[in-house]
Amino acid sequence: MRISTSQFYQQNLNSVLQKQSSTAALLDKLGTGKKVNTAGDDPVAAIGIDNLKQQNALVDQFLKNIDYATQRLSLTETKLGNSETVAMNMREQMLRAVNGTLTLGERQTLADELRAGLDELISIANSKDESGNHIFGGFQTDTPPFALDNNGNAVYSGDDGERQTIVAKDRSLSANISGDKAFMNAANPLGDYSVNYSTQLAGDPRIDQANISNPATYVADDYTFNFIANGANVNLEVRDSANGLVTTVTNFDSTSPVSFNGIEVTLSGTPKAGDSLTISPQSQVSLLDTFNQALGLLATDSVNTPAGQAELAQLLRNTDSGLAQLSVARGEAGNSLKQLDSYRSQHQDEILVNTSALSVLEDLDYASAFSEFTQQQVALDAVSNVFGRVGSVSLFDFI
Repeated sequence: MRISTSQFYQQNLNSVLQKQSSTAALLDKLGTGKKVNTAGDDPVAAIGIDNLKQQNALVDQFLKNIDYATQRLSLTETKLGNSETVAMNMREQMLRAVNGTLTLGERQTLADELRAGLDELISIANSKDESGNHIFGGFQTDTPPFALDNNGNAVYSGDDGERQTIVAKDRSLSANISGDKAFMNAANPLGDYSVNYSTQLAGDPRIDQANISNPATYVADDYTFNFIANGANVNLEVRDSANGLVTTVTNFDSTSPVSFNGIEVTLSGTPKAGDSLTISPQSQVSLLDTFNQALGLLATDSVNTPAGQAELAQLLRNTDSGLAQLSVARGEAGNSLKQLDSYRSQHQDEILVNTSALSVLEDLDYASAFSEFTQQQVALDAVSNVFGRVGSVSLFDFI
């Protein structure tokens, strides 16, 4: 077969260009340290590399979300811990008021300390994060969630919203604790009713429990318990808010619960004729309102009366319930932090595995690449030299 001069030159030129292209590709790989720089280098590996990088990008976003949630919950947990400390100190001040020998001035000093503690609790409940958002406002983060009205009662203007943070595929965690869950809605230690003792108590009747026992027959209302003389004993009359007689217990015995209108009430103490108390529906109590009520009680001499002592005992029980609520809210924040740590560890392990797989797919073996580069360089030199020598041969040189 005869080869024309133009064909000879074209074939040799193509060979040189091919070797140059292969050498340039190797130089690119040596420069980047990657053996797959384009999909054309290895289409199958390129797909795997792209999938792994997308997975790592998603996991990186999860880790950023976890860091954000951790920061918020850590601040929340710290503030709840501070609230517990303040509330426990305030409870100790209330216990000191049980001492009947205190003068009005001494009790006023205790009341002043309670006021300072209540102000501190309100300040903690209105805490902000580093971005200026109120951490206990639920979804309402722009304005302070807590304030006191003209009567000193706590008003919560936030909501119970939970700001969810996506921490893994199909998994989200709340990154906040709402203020009503932490400070407002503690379980009423009496059950479903609160009690108001008459200021004219002569005995010491106490409500220990007041619960809805039969929802089917339950009648929601305020009920007044009047103790009536019956010789050496007393009878108990229960009347509704319209002063209608609901039930009568002859020869009242505090060891037996009183049942009426789907309600069961357990009492203790020794009432006397003329004593009276009223119960009202209330299944939750507020720690902040409890301290406000204690302030009003300590500011007067009524704390030394049977009614005052009964009310103070109830306020202490309400305080214990509020402290338990704070503890539960703090525990919830701590549990969420523990879960976040677990997810962080899982994601870090996943990134480590993905990075290892990426290294296998795309990282260049420098020893092999240098060897191949040397071979390509030798081949290119050889082709260039042969082409140069053969191209300069002429038939006239042999005539």
